[in-house]
Amino acid sequence: MSLKAGIIGLPNVGKTSMFNALTNSQIEIVDYPFATITPNISVVEVADKRVDDIVKIFKPKKTVYATFELCDISGLAKGASKGEGLGNQFLAYIREVDAILHIVRCFEDENISHVEQGIDPLRDIEIIKLELILADLQTVENRINKVERKAKSNEKEALVEFNCLNKIKGHLLQNQMVFSMELSKEEINIIKNFSLLTLKPVIYIANMSEEEIVDYQNNEKFQQIYKLAEKENNKALAICAKLEAELVAFDKDSKTEFMKDLGIDLSSIDQVTKVTYDTLGLCTFFTVGEPEVKAWTFKKGMKAPECAGVIHSDFERGFIKAECYTFTDLINYGSEAGIKEKGLFRIEGKEYLVKDGDILHFRFNV
Repeated sequence: MSLKAGIIGLPNVGKTSMFNALTNSQIEIVDYPFATITPNISVVEVADKRVDDIVKIFKPKKTVYATFELCDISGLAKGASKGEGLGNQFLAYIREVDAILHIVRCFEDENISHVEQGIDPLRDIEIIKLELILADLQTVENRINKVERKAKSNEKEALVEFNCLNKIKGHLLQNQMVFSMELSKEEINIIKNFSLLTLKPVIYIANMSEEEIVDYQNNEKFQQIYKLAEKENNKALAICAKLEAELVAFDKDSKTEFMKDLGIDLSSIDQVTKVTYDTLGLCTFFTVGEPEVKAWTFKKGMKAPECAGVIHSDFERGFIKAECYTFTDLINYGSEAGIKEKGLFRIEGKEYLVKDGDILHFRFNV
C-alpha cells in the first residue's frame, strides 16, 4: 500500500535536513531558496518495537518493517497561488501527497537567511496556510462555474455538487482549512477527486536549535505551534533537524551515546514517522516465520481479504480464510504452540475486520 507524506515549508526552514534525517540520505543542504526544484523522494521505515520482539521469537533470515513514501518539496513562496516561486508546480506536488509535514523554523542562525526576516512561527504558518486556501478557492470556484448552469436547471446531481462547493467556498473565504469542516460522506465523495490541499491532514514540526530541543516543551515558540495544532485537531512535534541529519552517518550505538550525552531523546525521528503513519490512518499486521518476519501496512477498517490483497492480488482473489492471533498473545505465551494450547489461535473469514497488531496466515486457492 503506497501512501505518501510531503515535507513543506518556507525556504530555508530545514526541510532537506529533515528529509535526510528521516530517510538516512545525504541530499546537499544549501542556503538559498528553491534549492529543491524537483522533489526528493524516498521510503521511510516505521520503527516498531513489535517487529523486534517478533524477530526474537522466530529468528527469521529476513526482517521487513512497514514503510511509507516521503517527498521533500521545494520551499513555498508568498504568492505561490498566483505563480510566485515555483507556484503551481509546487502546489501540484502537494496535491499528490496524503499527509503534510509542515516544517516551521524556530531557530535563530545569522548564517541561514529567512525569506521573511526574523523568526515568527505563527506568521510563517499563516503564509503557507493562506497560499493553500487561495489555491483551493481557485479550484472550487472553477468547478462552481462549470456546474452552475446545470444546478440552476435543477439537475439533481449538479445541484447537490453546487451546494457542496458553495459551502466549502464559504469556509475557505473565512480563512479556514477544509479539513476542519464537518462533511457528510456524500460531500466527501463529491470533492475527493479535486485533491484539495486544505483537506489533507497536517503535522507541524518545530525545527529547533540543539540548545532548545533539550527543553522544547517549555519553549515559547513550540507552545505557540502546539496550541495552534490542538485548535485545528492536528499534531505538533519538535525536532532539531540539523542534529538529526548529522547523526545519519553514525552507527546505532554511537548515535545513542551521542544523544545521551546531549540529554536528547533519540526517539524524535521515530516519533515523527510514527505520528505520520498514524495520521495517514494506517495500521500494521504481521506475517511471520523462519524465512521472514514482515510488517504490512493496511488502512483501518479493511477486511481480511483486502489485507490478503496487500500481499498479493491472488491472495485476495482466492481468499479462503485467515489463521489469526494477536501480537500480545504471542508475547504472553512465547510461541504459536503456546497460543494454540490456550485456544487463542483463531480462524477468521471474509468479514473479519483486521486489527492493528494481528499476526495472520492467509489460506487461498486460485
